[in-house]
Amino acid sequence: MTEEADEDVKARKDRERDELYALDISDVEWQSAPGTEAHEERVEIAYLPGGAVAMRSSLDPGTVLRYTEAEWRAFVLGARDGEFDLEEGPRTEGVASE
Repeated sequence: MTEEADEDVKARKDRERDELYALDISDVEWQSAPGTEAHEERVEIAYLPGGAVAMRSSLDPGTVLRYTEAEWRAFVLGARDGEFDLEEGPRTEGVASE
């Protein structure tokens, strides 16, 4: 890619991010994994227009991350492919699993 093309891609992504974070999501329907109780810590997602997704922690509902359709698709495919599987090592040793 040329430098000009790189700048165009960056500008488009910046514009998409700005539009995504400008959306009013105060009345979206948050969903969590089946079988989780309201009092349990869990990840919640909400579907937004254009295939975008918002994600938050039930313990910190004021902090919301937003992903474009392409970003969300890449994340889901990566998770299914094991890209985010944690390996045993210094970061995970001694961490109690619940």
